[in-house]
Amino acid sequence: MSTRTPTAKRQVSRAPAQAAAAVAIETARPDRKQAILLAAEKLFSQHGYHAVTIRQIAEEAGVPLALVGYYYGQKHELFHAIFEHWGHSIEARLAGLAAVNIDPDDARTLPRIIDAFTAPVLALRASAEGEYYALLVARELYHATEEADRVLRAYFDPLAEAYIDALHLAMPHATRSQAAWGYQFALGSLLHHLNDSRIERLSRGENTRADPAVAPMLVNFIVGGLRAALPRPKAAKPSQKKTTPRRQKT
Repeated sequence: MSTRTPTAKRQVSRAPAQAAAAVAIETARPDRKQAILLAAEKLFSQHGYHAVTIRQIAEEAGVPLALVGYYYGQKHELFHAIFEHWGHSIEARLAGLAAVNIDPDDARTLPRIIDAFTAPVLALRASAEGEYYALLVARELYHATEEADRVLRAYFDPLAEAYIDALHLAMPHATRSQAAWGYQFALGSLLHHLNDSRIERLSRGENTRADPAVAPMLVNFIVGGLRAALPRPKAAKPSQKKTTPRRQKT
């Protein structure tokens, strides 16, 4: 009999034991769970969901491979966990919208709606803790992948519906379908601003990517575009009645 077979069996049997030991040790290291989430955000935002493996995420987070599955399950579950973690950013945008007094006759209404839509995202992009998440949103929501569509439906469609309704109320002369187009155009401007780096080259080094200082300019751009695309109908001029001159009695 070969003496190598028992040794090989012992080596194979160690793998589950090592994974179990790693998980047991991890109960004293809850910070690793957050590290996995941050690593996934970073890699997904830089390379895309499908280009990143669980092993790469574990290496980026500096944790054993088994811990990724222990905390988050499969890759698509980890992807969804990122958006669940940042759900409060969507709530902030909805709260900002709810605070707007929507008066279609007030010229300040539309800029306030757009500011509530863009400001929390720009602040997130400018923060150290939210930078990769904002980039992930800008990157993944541009691509019609199956996982991105699931995220859109679960987390972002309710937000979109609320803002489309608000735009329709603020511009009642437009149809809701036109307001939906307006929302899509506004979203495109915001996502491009978050994700684009070419502005640094095109401005010859004067501008920086996703500069939060240009937030008012972005709001004005979107508002101007909406008003140009969906103008109020011009008020009809009051008709002047023709009067027949009276004949003078002779």
